[in-house]
Amino acid sequence: MRNHLHAIFLFICIVPFLAQAQEINSPNKNLVLKFELAANGVPSYQLYYKGKYVIKPSTLGLEIKDAPSFMDGFSITNSEQKSVDEFWNPVMGEEKTIRNNYNELVVTLAQAKNKNRYIRIRFRLFNDGLGFRYEFPKQDDLKYFVIKEEHTEFQLAGNHKIFWIPGDYDTNEYAYTTSKISEIPSRMKKATVVINAQQPIKEIAVQTPSMMKSNDGLYINIHEAALINYPAMSLQVDAATLKMTSHLTPDALGNKGYMQTDTQTPWRTIVVSDKATEILASKLILNLNEPSAYKDVSWIKPVKYIGIWWEYFVAGKSTWAYGKENNVKLSDDFTKLTPNGRHGATTEHAKKYIDFASANGFDAILIEGWNVGWEDWVGNWKEEVFDFVTAYPDFDVKAVHEYAAAKKVKIIMHHETSGAATNYERRLDRAFEFMNANGYDAVKTGYVGQIIPRGEHHDGQWMVNHYIHVAERAADYKIMVDSHEAVRPTGLNRTYPNWIAQESARGNEFEAMAGLNPDHTTILPFTRLMGGPMDFTPGIFQTDLTYYKTGGNQRVNTTLIKQLAYYVTMYSPLQMAADIPDNYNRFPDAFQFIKDVAVDWDNSYILEAEPGDYITIARKAKEKVAWFVGGITDENGRTATIAFDFLPTGKKYIATIYADAKDASWNVKPQNYTVSKVIVTSKSILKQYLAPGGGVAISIKEATDSKMKGLKKI
Repeated sequence: MRNHLHAIFLFICIVPFLAQAQEINSPNKNLVLKFELAANGVPSYQLYYKGKYVIKPSTLGLEIKDAPSFMDGFSITNSEQKSVDEFWNPVMGEEKTIRNNYNELVVTLAQAKNKNRYIRIRFRLFNDGLGFRYEFPKQDDLKYFVIKEEHTEFQLAGNHKIFWIPGDYDTNEYAYTTSKISEIPSRMKKATVVINAQQPIKEIAVQTPSMMKSNDGLYINIHEAALINYPAMSLQVDAATLKMTSHLTPDALGNKGYMQTDTQTPWRTIVVSDKATEILASKLILNLNEPSAYKDVSWIKPVKYIGIWWEYFVAGKSTWAYGKENNVKLSDDFTKLTPNGRHGATTEHAKKYIDFASANGFDAILIEGWNVGWEDWVGNWKEEVFDFVTAYPDFDVKAVHEYAAAKKVKIIMHHETSGAATNYERRLDRAFEFMNANGYDAVKTGYVGQIIPRGEHHDGQWMVNHYIHVAERAADYKIMVDSHEAVRPTGLNRTYPNWIAQESARGNEFEAMAGLNPDHTTILPFTRLMGGPMDFTPGIFQTDLTYYKTGGNQRVNTTLIKQLAYYVTMYSPLQMAADIPDNYNRFPDAFQFIKDVAVDWDNSYILEAEPGDYITIARKAKEKVAWFVGGITDENGRTATIAFDFLPTGKKYIATIYADAKDASWNVKPQNYTVSKVIVTSKSILKQYLAPGGGVAISIKEATDSKMKGLKKI
């Protein structure tokens, strides 16, 4: 890995048998963590930001099945502190170089009543927040144990505004609700819309990342980092006391986690600032993950792609399935199926997409529905639906590969598992060998439906380990992974850099179904994207879906320009131009931005932001003299203030501005836009109108005298 560490260990302090209270500050002194043992030896912590409570005294501990708990009876037997300041380079990311700067406190806690069985709690306090985890060293009286529940508390300091989705063991694809914490119980029923394979938590709970804003102006984000060999955490909400408590995803037996020492939990994270822009700029979650162990990462590349995909969502314009019959088996002769006449993944159709990708500079195309099994799978909880190597009769794998290779276009494999993770694991090596043999170096995995092994959940310990196993096994074959319907990310793209993107949220495909509220994508960067890049699939130009005359009446709840802005505001090194080629041909000047925009970055600048309202971000393309700006708003129009002080001083640049027309909005004339060019410098400030549900996209390149003629300077 391109990983250059320059660590500075300022001090290490080891004080055995300390008093019951410990305290550390963040490097910039804005944050203060206090740890102590409360009555009966109960671990407790509290967190302040600039003198304000972020977390009031909150207890820590875990309940163990058929064994004494890690809840009380502790004494502090050891305490260690150190400071670290280092820099590292991600394989791909929003920044070329990331600083990892924190002060650490590690307390060792022993239980005299349990033969001095001991654990450690490790706190890392950064300038932008706190991470802490439980650690279980190997010892005579602690080798194997089963977690009944984790009882980590987050006692909030007020009735904050919160942006939340219902707690669920199997899906993250809910629309966001904005409310006060005290209003969550009364809003829960309406928020829990019907989604495939959902399993809402019976208690009142919300998912992480959970984003909040206090009445006195603090922005607080609670999530987790480095989710490995452990179930995902939701937050059980006590609306009366304003307390949140960890709630782990159970397995088929109701147990939460099977542990063998030496081991630890994921990090519990609290990102906090009095500026919303600093929440989006935080790299705390990435920093809490381990560096990659991969020696060679040269094969891991950013990808801009198109796909035979969106047409499946547009009221059945085409289909994943080849035939009409259901109840087929993998052993059946699929050549005998009666074609339905609308199968999308044909050899000839794929070649047309390859031609379009080649002509417009795209790296790859995704082809869904190429393989047998789609006739009978959704909701049937079947074990062997797909074999991941057998193509439909009208799709010639070799011919498509050779045609794409000649055009220098990659093909992204699609592995829909139908939730049968056991079937996928049995066939994984054969599937990856098939990919290597046919020139595929990236795969989109899917987990639609209930999980097999039956009774397991998408977010449980078994499946968490499955997703990591797929990423690690894929790396053995030099394959990149884009997972859909998987557990929400926790920064593991640092440890497994070939796990380049995930869905794990209500993505752009919902614009063809129930629709997305105009504020949805002003919330996602503060929630879902805190854990890692999202395959959001932006770029839908035809916003009125009745255009296709297929009987559907759904519309895309954005302007066309907002779809362009997503390429900057919704970070991912894997970015799709999701619409069908015909629609890009209808709007060539707007399509130019998609062709130009980078997907890997040297620097990112969060210019302005407010969760649920607006976001404006500028980014510098990796190793290029080019910058891109994206701004989005909710259902309210606004004027963005864009300062170009991120540009080098003393030089002039040409900015191409893609803007909403004055009469545009998300539901009226959404395709009306303007394209203009101006000269900008590091001193320029642009006041730019964004329509309701709209946005702005700007590309910036070096100027030459000939190209600047006649252009206005701002």
